[in-house]
Amino acid sequence: VQLQASGGGEVLTGGSLRLSCVISGRPLSSSTMAWFRLAPGKGRQFVAAIRGSGPNKKYSTSVNYRFTISSDIARNTVYLQMNSLKADDTAVYSCAVSGRSLINSRMDVERSYDYWGQGTEVTVSS
Repeated sequence: VQLQASGGGEVLTGGSLRLSCVISGRPLSSSTMAWFRLAPGKGRQFVAAIRGSGPNKKYSTSVNYRFTISSDIARNTVYLQMNSLKADDTAVYSCAVSGRSLINSRMDVERSYDYWGQGTEVTVSS
């Protein structure tokens, strides 16, 4: 299983970015996919997760109503649309996949995920 994330970059406060993660070697329809982020001086933080093609999704409270996770099963790709970006969103964003359809209480747990991508860097500046 391989994960390739892209779409990071530098954006001004209030701007938007869309991250993509192409996942090969694992059917997404029976998987749970997630985005986590790692900011300087902080531990890895859960951002959002989706089970298969939805509608079961979960978000951290810090990004709820600003970020949207989605997946395109045919393209084996999971997306993270990030709007109203803040300086606190600056981090390296990594995608992850679990080979199981996780229950809601497990979707934000780092060790629930079996495979990880390399990460894409997002910098939000004022």
